[in-house]
Amino acid sequence: MNTPKTGDTVEAPIGPPGPPHQVAPPDPLTVRVQVDLAGASHAGLVRPNNEDCYLVGRVERALQVVATNLPAEYGPARTEEVAYGMLVADGLGGSRAGEVASRLATITFINLVLHTPDWVMRPGEEEANRVMERIVQRYRRVGGVLARWGEADPSLAGMGTTMTLACSGGSDLFLGHVGDSRAYLLRGGDLIRLTRDHTIAQELADAGRIAQQDVDRHRLRHILSRALGSQGDTVAVDVTRVGLRDGDQLLLCTDGLTGMVSEDAIRDLLAAGGTAESACRALIDAALAAGGKDNVTVALARYRFPGEL
Repeated sequence: MNTPKTGDTVEAPIGPPGPPHQVAPPDPLTVRVQVDLAGASHAGLVRPNNEDCYLVGRVERALQVVATNLPAEYGPARTEEVAYGMLVADGLGGSRAGEVASRLATITFINLVLHTPDWVMRPGEEEANRVMERIVQRYRRVGGVLARWGEADPSLAGMGTTMTLACSGGSDLFLGHVGDSRAYLLRGGDLIRLTRDHTIAQELADAGRIAQQDVDRHRLRHILSRALGSQGDTVAVDVTRVGLRDGDQLLLCTDGLTGMVSEDAIRDLLAAGGTAESACRALIDAALAAGGKDNVTVALARYRFPGEL
């Protein structure tokens, strides 16, 4: 990094045009969006331990003026930007390696976010491109960490995990995806799958060797073709950008839900109303009522946009 020399002019962004000598606060959209967030996980009724991991969070960037001699009309005493994030991971591997993999992937991703010095969760094409690039970079760094742990500890050899991530700022939603944990968008009465499973069965369907409607019943539906850990820091990552609308619901879930509960039933449970927390409980209960053959994890965000925005 080059250090400016004495006499150099260093320009800083000043925001949109406005009255002179006034602080230009960031776009208020990210702060005024209302998001109801929740998540839940259960080991299920068959497996002895829970190899799923999830995280639901709110990230803020703020400035609170404590003291100044600027005139009162210079701008707000507090400015704030907000982003929301959700992540689900379904670990795999012998013994307790799957549990280690999903937790390690989640912790590593959180640390990468916390140690990023700049804030790019703002409206704009340049910012959106940077967010998508960072998702890929972080996924690959997580994959590299898992691979190194697996090489260093024989009990963790071959461990890996799925990871599906969602982050939003304002009306921009970004998804990162590796594995067969899924992201769904409920818009109006339609449940839209936003991710593609990275399984052998799905690859057979993509190649035309089996029908798409047979994928969820195929014997290779749980065999992953892509996971964090197995490909190290070269893993291919699916990244998607979606424009959110008022009333949208975003669901992330592991295959412990989708393997037990139909998409029609998931749609109906999300559309039933209530809070995000109650919807998560209802989804978990439905998976358990159907047999609970796998760990089941869900994370849900419900978005409301003020009319003037």
